[in-house]
Amino acid sequence: MKKVLGLVAIIVVTIVVAAIYYFYYYNSEVEQAKRECIKACQLALQTGQNLSSGPCLSNSIINNWVCDVAHEPREPIDDLEENQCPAYLKTAQHFIEVDPNCNFIRAF
Repeated sequence: MKKVLGLVAIIVVTIVVAAIYYFYYYNSEVEQAKRECIKACQLALQTGQNLSSGPCLSNSIINNWVCDVAHEPREPIDDLEENQCPAYLKTAQHFIEVDPNCNFIRAF
């Protein structure tokens, strides 16, 4: 009986830890910014916006985050000032980059 209770306790603790990890990871600031940036990119594509130049999609995708389109690997066009989010390092300290097809590249 003690072995069964011990096994049940281990299972319950494992489930609780997994649930907390999942909740934290999925709802973390980075994941939220990533999801919102991908949504913004998909909307831009749906409305016919050309993303090949690597434009800034949002200077505030969520608080303190910008959303930028870039290429993977990077292309010289990605480094042009007019294709950068002007809020980065002014009012936002982090960025999400997606490619012109809305695939996540990186968060910083």
